[in-house]
Amino acid sequence: MCEPNGLLPYGREVIVPGAARIGTPGEERIRDTDPGASRGPPRHLPEPTEVFPVRWTLRTAGAVTAAALFTGGLAAPAAHARVERLTGLVNPFIGTENEGNTFPGATVPFGMVQLSPDTGHKTGYRYSQTRIRGFSLVHLSGVGCRIGGDLPVLPTTGDITSTDYASYAAEFSHDTESANPGYYKVGLKSGIDAELTATARTGVQRYTFPATTKANVLLNAGQSLHTKVANRVEILDDRTVRTTITGSGFCRGTKPYTVHTVTRFDRPFTAYGTWDGATVTGGSRTGGDGAYVRFDTTDGDRTVEATTALSYVDADGAAGNLRAEGGRMFDEVREEAGEAWEARLDDVGVTGGSDTLRRTFYSSLYRSFLAPNIGSDADGRYTGWDLKIHRARDFTYYQNWSLWDTYRTQAQLLSLLAPREARDMALSVLKIDEEGGWLPRWGYGTVETNIMTGDPVTPFLTHAYQQGLLHGHEERAYRALKKNADGVPPAALPMLGREANREYIENGFAPYLKGRPRTKLGDSDYHWGASVTLEYALSDAMLAQMARELGHEADADRYAARSQSYREVYDPSTGFFRPRDGSGAFAGDPDPAKGEGFHEGTAWQYQWLVPQDLPGLVDLLGGRQAANERLDAFFAYDRMKADPAGTAREVWVNGPYAYYNADKYNPQNEVDLTAPYTYLSTGQPWKTTEVVHAALTLYTDGPTGMTGNDDMGTMSAWHVLSAIGIFPVQPGYDTWGLSTPVFDRVDLTLDPRYYPLGALTVTAPGTSDSRRYVQSVAVDGASYSRTYVTSGTLRGARSLDFTVGPEPSGWGTGADAAPLALK
Repeated sequence: MCEPNGLLPYGREVIVPGAARIGTPGEERIRDTDPGASRGPPRHLPEPTEVFPVRWTLRTAGAVTAAALFTGGLAAPAAHARVERLTGLVNPFIGTENEGNTFPGATVPFGMVQLSPDTGHKTGYRYSQTRIRGFSLVHLSGVGCRIGGDLPVLPTTGDITSTDYASYAAEFSHDTESANPGYYKVGLKSGIDAELTATARTGVQRYTFPATTKANVLLNAGQSLHTKVANRVEILDDRTVRTTITGSGFCRGTKPYTVHTVTRFDRPFTAYGTWDGATVTGGSRTGGDGAYVRFDTTDGDRTVEATTALSYVDADGAAGNLRAEGGRMFDEVREEAGEAWEARLDDVGVTGGSDTLRRTFYSSLYRSFLAPNIGSDADGRYTGWDLKIHRARDFTYYQNWSLWDTYRTQAQLLSLLAPREARDMALSVLKIDEEGGWLPRWGYGTVETNIMTGDPVTPFLTHAYQQGLLHGHEERAYRALKKNADGVPPAALPMLGREANREYIENGFAPYLKGRPRTKLGDSDYHWGASVTLEYALSDAMLAQMARELGHEADADRYAARSQSYREVYDPSTGFFRPRDGSGAFAGDPDPAKGEGFHEGTAWQYQWLVPQDLPGLVDLLGGRQAANERLDAFFAYDRMKADPAGTAREVWVNGPYAYYNADKYNPQNEVDLTAPYTYLSTGQPWKTTEVVHAALTLYTDGPTGMTGNDDMGTMSAWHVLSAIGIFPVQPGYDTWGLSTPVFDRVDLTLDPRYYPLGALTVTAPGTSDSRRYVQSVAVDGASYSRTYVTSGTLRGARSLDFTVGPEPSGWGTGADAAPLALK
């Protein structure tokens, strides 16, 4: 059965006092009246029978309020009044310097198109650069490798003297540049003003020229951020240009991918031409590398508007997207894009905190919704990983999967605030397995890049399962995950999967085979045996929980046993994890700060990546006191307590790509994102708050306001969740660690398909740098002593209330307060 608007029914139901009964009578339900009582989803759920509500937005003078409407007698949550537009708090330039690798241009939430300026940086835009080469359609927020940048378009005046965008690039100043969610504007020193906005599948440009008979728009199909493979441009009529662009690239190369575009101008050309290489042919309608179109702006009308539609399917798909989403004036599209962002941001209302704190928070929330990206056309067609055309039915197909990063934070944030989209994203990943032959690791468009290592797709999908996003598809997902966990992809497939799985299953560890030739494009698990073993073990633990809840007991026992494989790479002689070679001997430099055998990190940083069994890890390290002493050394605790911001910048952060030769916390990379929350399991939860709040000082509201790559919203989601005070401490499961929020109050508007009450309020009255220690926690007014909550708790709760004070308390220090080991 389908929901309205093509959505399938929600997965996990919770009956709460006063809530309407949803679903078919007599079917199995969960009752979660005891916070923390519910752990897994029910094995069988009814399909909802009521019509589902829609979000509505009430606008008053200068105010925006959002709420969810409920049917069947379920009351709507109280609306939280807005006295400002939240989009006005977002600074899209945050992270555009110091290798944050974000982009400032125009897009809508999860849009296929990210229309943004390229200045010469490998991923698009760098704030310190002062010349724009073009405004291109595709950018990935915060990635570290070159990709996208398809079809850079630039307005110019005069004769066409160069076809190299590095030569004809336009100078600009930040004084004439501005950006808001869904809108970008810059005044070029050539005298041309450029404005950008977007729909899901189109980018809309408006150029205001000086009075001239040679107002040009250059469409450069031959130069993108990726590596050129093949291009074609066609001028179809006196308003329309079509292109086909094939490229490859990313970190270590990929198989080619193709994008199709069609650009429709709002007025006819007065002249046109194409180019191949450096040869420009006026009047030509076809070319390989680019096209120019010309307008006369001496008649008083100096603006030119153009809409470019994108498709990863074919030219007909681009034309269909243009018909579906084009044909409107720039200002109308800009307003709709802004409203889409306002509605999305309005699901999180904060009270308290400084202006800077609120700006950085909403900017991170904005970046958390930039990816993954819509991959299907308006008619539902998409190109699968078998390079065949498919049609998405009852869901939207998404693409671009930085899973090694996003499985730790961003996937969880989306499951909380955008569960309908998160559901479709999970189904899209399953489509990759069905159509491409195996689950992905780091997928771009229609290709596997195999960047990063381990098995990130497993906790990504098990988390979706735990959140009820895979209702009706549980066994389908389990089959794909089991195949991935127990095997290795065939040589004919581009995916690496668990490349070292045979040795891992046989011996309990992935071997470290330094210098082993790569068999496929991308990274190799054999080059990072120690960290890969930890990642495989984490994934096995999460899959074991899913297997047990689905009734696959033998599989569950097997995966649970394998989840203890982290012990196989623990070296008692050093007290740290170390890689083992093919013979089983410990290998590499024994110094835990060197990082040999660990991917983008060191043994110091990876030692906490055992979220499935922190009690076991603590015992391995010698007990709570020994673990706390090591944690204190890792975080430079004494110095951090005296100077949180200084320690964060001078001790923890050593450069955006400084992964090795460090024995301290690295808050700018993914390997130890959960590390601050380890104190929740060692009886010192107040230190989690101290470390988290120190790390939050790294987020500022300027171009350098991120540390390291944002990695498709991963670091931004860490910021958002940590600021709210709930964090996924067991990524792939349903456990959320608690730390002091940075705001007095946070109002979350939640989707009632997945959260029956439709809202959750988190409060911490008086929270500040001097009053940040948890004294007590209450869930719906009932005292709560654990340092974590479950997803079941969040579904059944109206409020999560923190009482804070100036000194640590005994809260969360009890014997049963810490997150449980997964068995």
